[in-house]
Amino acid sequence: MTITKNKVVIMHYTLKDDDGQVVDSSEGRDPLAYLHGARNIVVGLENALEGKAAGDKVSVVVAPAEGYGDYNDDLKQEVPLAQFDDASQVQVGAQFHAQTPQGVVVATVLSVDNDNAVIDMNHALAGKNLNFDVEIIEVRDATEEELQHGHAHAPGGHQH
Repeated sequence: MTITKNKVVIMHYTLKDDDGQVVDSSEGRDPLAYLHGARNIVVGLENALEGKAAGDKVSVVVAPAEGYGDYNDDLKQEVPLAQFDDASQVQVGAQFHAQTPQGVVVATVLSVDNDNAVIDMNHALAGKNLNFDVEIIEVRDATEEELQHGHAHAPGGHQH
Protein backbone atom coordinates (compact mmCIF):
# COMPACT_ATOMS: atom_id res chain seq x y z
CA MET A 1 0.00 0.00 0.00
CA THR A 2 1.39 3.43 -0.91
CA ILE A 3 1.03 6.71 0.90
CA THR A 4 -1.88 8.71 -0.47
CA LYS A 5 -4.54 10.99 0.98
CA ASN A 6 -6.42 9.54 3.98
CA LYS A 7 -3.86 6.81 4.70
CA VAL A 8 -2.38 6.49 8.17
CA VAL A 9 1.40 6.50 8.02
CA ILE A 10 3.52 5.14 10.83
CA MET A 11 7.15 6.16 10.61
CA HIS A 12 10.38 6.68 12.47
CA TYR A 13 12.13 9.97 11.80
CA THR A 14 15.13 12.07 12.70
CA LEU A 15 15.13 15.81 12.12
CA LYS A 16 18.46 17.63 11.91
CA ASP A 17 19.42 21.25 11.36
CA ASP A 18 21.84 22.32 8.60
CA ASP A 19 24.78 21.75 10.98
CA GLY A 20 23.78 18.10 11.43
CA GLN A 21 22.55 18.55 15.00
CA VAL A 22 19.54 16.41 15.92
CA VAL A 23 16.54 18.65 16.62
CA ASP A 24 13.97 15.89 17.13
CA SER A 25 13.74 12.14 16.67
CA SER A 26 11.46 9.21 17.33
CA GLU A 27 14.49 7.07 18.20
CA GLY A 28 13.85 5.24 21.45
CA ARG A 29 10.15 6.11 21.31
CA ASP A 30 7.05 4.90 19.51
CA PRO A 31 7.10 5.76 15.81
CA LEU A 32 5.08 8.80 14.72
CA ALA A 33 1.62 8.13 13.28
CA TYR A 34 -0.12 10.73 11.14
CA LEU A 35 -3.05 11.02 8.74
CA HIS A 36 -1.71 11.81 5.28
CA GLY A 37 -3.34 14.81 3.63
CA ALA A 38 -4.64 16.27 6.91
CA ARG A 39 -1.66 18.62 7.46
CA ASN A 40 -0.62 16.76 10.61
CA ILE A 41 3.04 17.23 9.60
CA VAL A 42 4.85 19.97 7.69
CA VAL A 43 3.70 20.13 4.08
CA GLY A 44 7.17 19.65 2.60
CA LEU A 45 7.64 16.33 4.36
CA GLU A 46 4.10 15.23 3.58
CA ASN A 47 4.68 15.98 -0.13
CA ALA A 48 7.96 14.04 -0.12
CA LEU A 49 6.28 10.96 1.40
CA GLU A 50 3.46 10.82 -1.17
CA GLY A 51 3.64 7.51 -3.06
CA LYS A 52 6.12 5.87 -0.66
CA ALA A 53 5.42 2.50 1.01
CA ALA A 54 6.28 0.52 4.12
CA GLY A 55 10.00 -0.23 4.19
CA ASP A 56 10.97 2.87 2.23
CA LYS A 57 13.65 5.13 3.65
CA VAL A 58 13.56 8.76 2.62
CA SER A 59 15.94 11.67 3.17
CA VAL A 60 14.50 15.08 2.36
CA VAL A 61 15.42 18.71 2.93
CA VAL A 62 12.33 20.83 3.55
CA ALA A 63 12.82 24.54 2.85
CA PRO A 64 11.29 27.07 5.27
CA ALA A 65 8.42 27.85 2.88
CA GLU A 66 7.19 24.24 3.20
CA GLY A 67 8.25 23.86 6.83
CA TYR A 68 7.66 26.43 9.57
CA GLY A 69 7.82 29.47 7.30
CA ASP A 70 10.31 32.26 6.95
CA TYR A 71 11.51 34.09 10.04
CA ASN A 72 9.29 37.17 10.52
CA ASP A 73 10.82 40.09 12.44
CA ASP A 74 7.30 41.48 12.96
CA LEU A 75 6.64 38.57 15.34
CA LYS A 76 9.15 39.99 17.81
CA GLN A 77 7.67 42.58 20.13
CA GLU A 78 8.27 44.41 23.37
CA VAL A 79 5.75 43.68 26.11
CA PRO A 80 5.45 45.54 29.44
CA LEU A 81 6.24 43.24 32.36
CA ALA A 82 3.03 44.49 33.98
CA GLN A 83 1.09 42.39 31.41
CA PHE A 84 2.47 39.15 32.88
CA ASP A 85 0.73 37.41 35.79
CA ASP A 86 4.08 36.96 37.57
CA ALA A 87 6.81 39.21 36.17
CA SER A 88 9.41 37.53 38.40
CA GLN A 89 9.06 34.39 36.24
CA VAL A 90 9.87 36.26 33.02
CA GLN A 91 13.43 35.24 32.20
CA VAL A 92 15.45 34.97 28.99
CA GLY A 93 14.65 31.66 27.30
CA ALA A 94 11.33 31.16 29.11
CA GLN A 95 8.46 30.09 26.89
CA PHE A 96 4.74 30.61 27.30
CA HIS A 97 1.55 30.40 25.26
CA ALA A 98 0.26 33.64 23.77
CA GLN A 99 -3.14 34.21 22.19
CA THR A 100 -2.88 35.84 18.74
CA PRO A 101 -5.41 36.49 15.96
CA GLN A 102 -4.04 33.30 14.31
CA GLY A 103 -4.57 31.25 17.48
CA VAL A 104 -2.32 30.20 20.33
CA VAL A 105 1.45 30.33 19.66
CA VAL A 106 4.51 29.62 21.77
CA ALA A 107 6.41 32.80 22.60
CA THR A 108 10.04 32.84 23.75
CA VAL A 109 11.50 35.59 25.92
CA LEU A 110 14.57 37.08 24.19
CA SER A 111 15.47 39.82 26.69
CA VAL A 112 14.21 41.43 29.88
CA ASP A 113 14.88 44.83 31.42
CA ASN A 114 13.30 46.59 34.40
CA ASP A 115 10.03 47.35 32.62
CA ASN A 116 9.73 45.23 29.47
CA ALA A 117 10.40 41.88 27.89
CA VAL A 118 11.14 41.28 24.23
CA ILE A 119 9.33 38.17 23.04
CA ASP A 120 9.55 36.20 19.81
CA MET A 121 6.44 34.43 18.49
CA ASN A 122 8.17 32.79 15.51
CA HIS A 123 8.29 29.00 15.60
CA ALA A 124 11.71 27.89 16.84
CA LEU A 125 12.39 26.37 13.39
CA ALA A 126 11.10 29.31 11.32
CA GLY A 127 13.55 30.30 8.59
CA LYS A 128 15.45 27.02 8.85
CA ASN A 129 15.81 24.04 6.55
CA LEU A 130 14.42 20.83 8.01
CA ASN A 131 16.61 17.82 7.21
CA PHE A 132 14.55 14.65 7.67
CA ASP A 133 15.57 11.01 7.57
CA VAL A 134 12.42 8.88 7.59
CA GLU A 135 11.70 5.15 7.61
CA ILE A 136 8.15 4.16 6.74
CA ILE A 137 7.04 1.37 9.09
CA GLU A 138 3.42 0.92 8.04
CA VAL A 139 0.78 2.40 5.72
CA ARG A 140 -2.87 1.56 6.29
CA ASP A 141 -6.35 2.83 5.53
CA ALA A 142 -7.62 5.37 8.05
CA THR A 143 -10.64 4.41 10.12
CA GLU A 144 -13.84 6.41 9.79
CA GLU A 145 -13.20 7.90 13.24
CA GLU A 146 -9.68 8.99 12.23
CA LEU A 147 -11.07 10.64 9.11
CA GLN A 148 -13.73 12.46 11.16
CA HIS A 149 -11.17 13.60 13.75
CA GLY A 150 -8.51 14.53 11.16
CA HIS A 151 -5.65 12.61 12.80
CA ALA A 152 -4.33 9.10 13.41
CA HIS A 153 -5.33 7.10 16.50
CA ALA A 154 -2.35 4.88 17.22
CA PRO A 155 0.76 4.78 19.38
CA GLY A 156 2.74 7.77 18.16
CA GLY A 157 -0.47 9.53 17.07
CA HIS A 158 -3.29 11.20 18.96
CA GLN A 159 -4.79 9.13 21.77
CA HIS A 160 -8.41 9.30 22.99
